[in-house]
Amino acid sequence: MRCHECRIFPGLSQLSEHTGFCLFMLLHIQLFIVIFSNPDIPAFRRGFDIFLIIHLVLHLMSLRHPNNEFKDSLSWSILCGAAIFGTADYLSIPS
Repeated sequence: MRCHECRIFPGLSQLSEHTGFCLFMLLHIQLFIVIFSNPDIPAFRRGFDIFLIIHLVLHLMSLRHPNNEFKDSLSWSILCGAAIFGTADYLSIPS
């Protein structure tokens, strides 16, 4: 949130800084509630793994956006690591 990601997304970018931040945070809180309440359901794991991969792709697509402040190596390491582990987990889930 410190990189003002809400300025990049269509819809959220039209909101005030405070409102966009609050909405972006609320969406992430809901995501974590779902993650921690359904960790062993294969369909959920597949969906979450796909989300981690798509999340990285969205960040890569927004690299040249004029409001993109997401540039530090620690954040990119976490983001790429999550996508790598998501890919590995997705491939390990029995069909």
